[in-house]
Amino acid sequence: MTRSTAREIAIHCSYSLGFSHQTPDEFLEERMDRENFLRWGEENEMYKEYPNEKQIQYIREVVRGVAVHGPELDQYIAQHSKNWTFARIPRTAAAIMRVAMYEILYMPAIPKAAAINDAVEITKKYEDEKVVSFVNGILGAFVRTEFPEEFAAKAETPSEEA
Repeated sequence: MTRSTAREIAIHCSYSLGFSHQTPDEFLEERMDRENFLRWGEENEMYKEYPNEKQIQYIREVVRGVAVHGPELDQYIAQHSKNWTFARIPRTAAAIMRVAMYEILYMPAIPKAAAINDAVEITKKYEDEKVVSFVNGILGAFVRTEFPEEFAAKAETPSEEA
């Protein structure tokens, strides 16, 4: 299983948890049970391979983190949404952005560009091009606003073409 697949599973879990009355730990215990997980594989190719321990740990961390930091992440989404009310944002797109933002803010080992690129690619599977552009724009604005020093450093680095 690739990191991208584990990320998409974390998005599925974060999305589904929003409709559950379970705690994140209860939800994850049930969802990540090997038998239950592989049963999902009968309907979705992504669940055909059970994650290894590192991938399970990643999925659990992301789902718990998104649950704990949900209001903060939603605030960032709303702050950067120009001409879109939060209610207009598809729930799938919101789940994708929450996961990407959580990774960017709280998982420094994951490159910001990788989190954004995967988020955009995953959005393409579920939403139309207008929503894909919206997600890309929101995540780009979020990173530029929250990590301006990284962009300042890149702007000061001389180009190799010069």
